[in-house]
Amino acid sequence: MEFAKKITIDRKSPVPLYFQFAQQLQSLIESGELPAGTKLINEIAMADQFGLSRPTMRQAMQLLVDKGLLARKRGVGTQVVTNRIRRQVEFSSLYEDLERDSRRPRTEVLSIETVPADPEIAVALRVEEGAPVLAVERLRFADDEPIAVMGNHLPAGLIELTAEGLAEAGLYQLLRQVGVGLSSAVQTIGARRATAAEAKLLGETRGATLLTMNRTAFDGSGRPVEFGSHVYRASRYSFEMTVSAT
Repeated sequence: MEFAKKITIDRKSPVPLYFQFAQQLQSLIESGELPAGTKLINEIAMADQFGLSRPTMRQAMQLLVDKGLLARKRGVGTQVVTNRIRRQVEFSSLYEDLERDSRRPRTEVLSIETVPADPEIAVALRVEEGAPVLAVERLRFADDEPIAVMGNHLPAGLIELTAEGLAEAGLYQLLRQVGVGLSSAVQTIGARRATAAEAKLLGETRGATLLTMNRTAFDGSGRPVEFGSHVYRASRYSFEMTVSAT
């Protein structure tokens, strides 16, 4: 293991040994020095190589498995998997975020239709219940791997959307192209279990944990122009936020 020379364990540090190892191995994965598909030697041999106890090494490896950076496969062993996508909690579209990080976004449009607004959509978009709204459902890929199922509702007549257009650009980009300015949003992040349909689309097992995000976006006048309800693979995706003291 050539990367072994790049990991050092400081036994005088107050930082737990397992965390020191996991943090440095994570840095090597995220920098690309250990690309996806790299196979690691078994935990016993690795513990011996770094002079760590087997429980300590097991704890370090489990931490990276939980973060979605390593995977244990029967008959294969432990190997590096695709880096989890980390998204800052800010006012941007997933498509733009993936493009910025060179993660090769791709979109499969599942449906575009006009539907009557249910109570939740009516409240979010400030329309009458049952009023026509444009509903869009998409499956978003990053590096050809499915990561999110995205449902969006927009007021009728705001924009004409096509599957071709949505496959080439993010929804927010298309809105800006027709003069709809986006100035603010209110969003809620949570988690739940995947339905059978969601699990199939995302390549997860039924009941796998998904991250959820509901967002209402507003234009400069405070008018709601879009309500999104998205689910993301927790094994491949996370939200990050910066908190500052006041």
